[in-house]
Amino acid sequence: MGVKLIISGDPVKESTVAALRRVLDPLLELMFDTGVTVQELNQIARDRAVRIATLRVIKEGGRESKSRVAILTGLPRSEVTRILNSPDRIANAKPGQHPARRVLAAWHDNPRYLDPSGEPAVLSIFGRKRSFERLVAEYGMGIPVRAMLDELTQLNAVERLADQRVRAKARVPILTGLSSRSITAVGERGRDLLETLTHNMRQTSPPLFEAAALVDDGDFDRVALVRREIAEQGTHFINAATSLLNRARVKRGTTREKPSKACRIGVAVYYFQDDGPDSAQALVGSHGPRKNLRRHPVKPRE
Repeated sequence: MGVKLIISGDPVKESTVAALRRVLDPLLELMFDTGVTVQELNQIARDRAVRIATLRVIKEGGRESKSRVAILTGLPRSEVTRILNSPDRIANAKPGQHPARRVLAAWHDNPRYLDPSGEPAVLSIFGRKRSFERLVAEYGMGIPVRAMLDELTQLNAVERLADQRVRAKARVPILTGLSSRSITAVGERGRDLLETLTHNMRQTSPPLFEAAALVDDGDFDRVALVRREIAEQGTHFINAATSLLNRARVKRGTTREKPSKACRIGVAVYYFQDDGPDSAQALVGSHGPRKNLRRHPVKPRE
């Protein structure tokens, strides 16, 4: 027996449900890739719903109310209590820059690792002073130098040269493959985008910049060219944005009457492509028709 979602003719609620379906599709694909079950997703949704609803109730009323949280979430008050009495696994998990991106950004920005022309210098892999080993020790967030070199090489962001030297090839590594770091990036980037969109939807303050360029009838034969151009232009934009953000950082050690408050700010650029239902149908039929197995009757022994 299937589960039917009842919507009481509310167009806003109907649009919200439709949006949730679209957001869930890629997340469900990720779940299936990594072995997360629907039951586990259900538990995660209930846990996060209780905690987010609690924060909203405190913000609106100034105090915690389990009864109000139960009304907002539709969950029993006993379950709300149980969840709030359990530790929040992501309470102290602050989103941050990926270690590979931190290393490459420092390689492009820190004067210690630049050549006389202002470009990233060719570095010796090992060494106590200006070396790739030292760069990773400062900005790699504890990742071993060999592991960082392997990852950046795999991302095609660095090139190994003769005499154990390494050269930076790209400032913006694109994380690929099913790894804990690439999956973490899915959560961080996805949350940032959704928070920007919902912030603007509520119109409680000046909108945050958000824009998209797309066509519904793109020529598939020109996709490779478009992707290369977008990657090049996007890299230039991110480089300029990084320089701007660096100038906007809180100045440490300065004497001011009122210290500036630090906040997390950033901008992201991404390319998307939907090949349409034909690609999904091709994937379904890629293995050929399934052959039914028939059990042959066993002849009785004579």
